[in-house]
Amino acid sequence: MCRSIKTLRPPALPEEATEADIRAAALQYVRKVSGFRAPAAHNREVFDRAVDAVAEATAQLLAELEVRGQGQARRAVAAVGEQAG
Repeated sequence: MCRSIKTLRPPALPEEATEADIRAAALQYVRKVSGFRAPAAHNREVFDRAVDAVAEATAQLLAELEVRGQGQARRAVAAVGEQAG
């Protein structure tokens, strides 16, 4: 199950991860850890809260990660875009 979670940061993902990408990864993680693909009704709320928490932590991680060389690459792409526009 977790093997389907993909890396969500550049350069593995060329563009910025979307909210849907982050949520899908969080769902896969919670499914793997809980052992349930779909929780029973009495576990739905706690399952959903866990997915929300993991998605929030993932979004924060991706927003704050500093990948060496990526800042320079992003500036170069932005400069090329400005020259073209």
